[in-house]
Amino acid sequence: MPSISQKGQTMPASPIRKLVPFAEAAKKRGVEVLHLNIGQPDIHSPEVALEAIRSNQLNVVEYSHSAGFESYRKGLAAYYQAHRIPVSHEDIIITTGGSEALLFGMMACFNPGDELIIPEPFYANYNAFAIQAGITVVPLRSTIHDGFALPPATEFEKLITPRTKGILICNPGNPTGALYGRQELETLRDIVKKHDLFLFSDEVYREFCYDGAQHISAMELPGIEQNVVLVDSVSKRYSMCGARIGAFITRNKELLATAMKFAQARLSPPTYGQIASEAALHAPKSYFEEVNLEYRERRNILVDGLNTIPGVVCPKPKGAFYCVAELPIDDADVFCQWLLEKFEHQGHTVMMAPATGFYAQPGPGKKQVRLAYVLEKAKLQMAVECLRVALDTYARTPAMAGQEAASR
Repeated sequence: MPSISQKGQTMPASPIRKLVPFAEAAKKRGVEVLHLNIGQPDIHSPEVALEAIRSNQLNVVEYSHSAGFESYRKGLAAYYQAHRIPVSHEDIIITTGGSEALLFGMMACFNPGDELIIPEPFYANYNAFAIQAGITVVPLRSTIHDGFALPPATEFEKLITPRTKGILICNPGNPTGALYGRQELETLRDIVKKHDLFLFSDEVYREFCYDGAQHISAMELPGIEQNVVLVDSVSKRYSMCGARIGAFITRNKELLATAMKFAQARLSPPTYGQIASEAALHAPKSYFEEVNLEYRERRNILVDGLNTIPGVVCPKPKGAFYCVAELPIDDADVFCQWLLEKFEHQGHTVMMAPATGFYAQPGPGKKQVRLAYVLEKAKLQMAVECLRVALDTYARTPAMAGQEAASR
């Protein structure tokens, strides 16, 4: 029997989806699973986008240009310009989700063995994309005790070697909800400029900033115009995860031409996704105002509620719709599986993502979980109550103490 490739064996399982079989089994037992494990909002997609799909007059679903519809790219460029991001449609390649934009960028910018510094915890699939591109992730630890703030420049400098080729940030952050301000981004700008690195900026949660905070794009930073790659997506902005439309954006013409080769090799991005995404650009301002208010209220219910549970620590996010909580447990993977297999409260249980998968090595995330506040407020209140009861029950279950000890 032929052997599986080393790359295939190294690919990590998704920490967000690996517990799905246990959730499915819980549902078959009649338990309602509160899904806080995945960033799939229950917010309605913009009506203007849905109507564009319903009313289209296509007789043939053709390939689009490999860079995406020109009309959509022009509309997207206007959107960015309104957000102080000076790009034209010729700086944009439409991709199959932000994931493909990251893959194109990694393959275009890095050689096998090159190093990419990423503040951690970070979006779990960054590990997977790096493995596919053959590059080495160099994690830079941020901590829950300072709200996952960007580490100082001296900590970046310690990690830079002759193999270092880039830095990747997510702002606002998945999984932490941390938002980097201008001063932090200018620190990054100086490091990137000094060492002539690429700066990948994943900004898919741009529209979701709270408590008066303002998003600053890496593309606003002067002096590194040729170094920045902006990664974007409609998935979360318009609650259109299934559209699978993202964008690779750079003002570096040589890099854009290189990424375009990969875009041509996969032929074109999805037609219907582009139709919906172009129409979504016309969503009224009130759409984002209402969504932002809803997420802020959901955040407060979940995060404030978690911090009332004895032993739980959860910084309040400034952006996105995720938080990372540290729990009074020894093994989040064991606990999250136990919640689905053994626990229910008033017919409910909670599905979360163990934070071990959001670190380059699992150790720092052993007591942490990521939660997405993407459910309606009543369900979030129930989730907090479930976790309160679950943690108390778990602490008084001798068998679980033994299982956690064995897992260490």
